[in-house]
Amino acid sequence: MTKNFTDLALAILRISISGMMLAHGIPKIERLFTSPIEFGDPIGVGPTLSLILTLIGEVVAPIFIIIGFKTKIAAIPVAITMFVAAFIVHMQDDFGTKEKALLYLVGFVVIFLAGPGKYAIDNKK
Repeated sequence: MTKNFTDLALAILRISISGMMLAHGIPKIERLFTSPIEFGDPIGVGPTLSLILTLIGEVVAPIFIIIGFKTKIAAIPVAITMFVAAFIVHMQDDFGTKEKALLYLVGFVVIFLAGPGKYAIDNKK
């Protein structure tokens, strides 16, 4: 008898990687309340909008993914944020510096492709 642990594996991936992402995003929230806002502007939209987009990718979307609500859609802004981190913000850095962003990028692409699994609000009817 073979047990399939795919749904459990997806829940573990979804919850753990999003929880770790929150550890990067939550400290950035206080930057919203500084004047002037000091934050990088890697895509040329201004520091305030860059910070807001980063907070969506590192705080709001991971919360949605943890609870399994609109998981596939929520994985998109996180993946985009990590793509920008790896290939724009850390473009000139060595692989070891950009590796963390790449690992997050791969994890959230997998979540986007595989979905949340059955242990998610998305699957409650």
